[in-house]
Amino acid sequence: MAADLHRLAVSAMAKAHAPYSRFPVGAAVLTSDGRTYSGCNVENASYPEGWCAETTAIGHMVMDGGGRIAEVAVAAQRKALVTPCGGCRQRLAEFGSPDTLVHLCDERGIVETLRLGDLLPRAFAKEDIG
Repeated sequence: MAADLHRLAVSAMAKAHAPYSRFPVGAAVLTSDGRTYSGCNVENASYPEGWCAETTAIGHMVMDGGGRIAEVAVAAQRKALVTPCGGCRQRLAEFGSPDTLVHLCDERGIVETLRLGDLLPRAFAKEDIG
């Protein structure tokens, strides 16, 4: 399934709207019940008001009824081993767990796999809101 996520992330990356940074990114998430969603980054002239590829993929998942994220793949054209930004790490934590697998990809395949808890230790959670 990880290879499928890589393929979806690279396909989404090709659709990115990144005329300002020229840094297209694609992401794909796999839910615990087997559904997949992908997304790309979308920039606009009022930088930094665009959004990340992971945010787009999560938005598609939420629009389809939500779910728990089991795995995510992130691919960037200009950098191997691109990781989700801090905000996206927190968004992934909202719908995933510390054990959610994060596949860091280049255009050819998965380069490294980490756990979300290693990328975002002690994530802010619902339980932290009094």
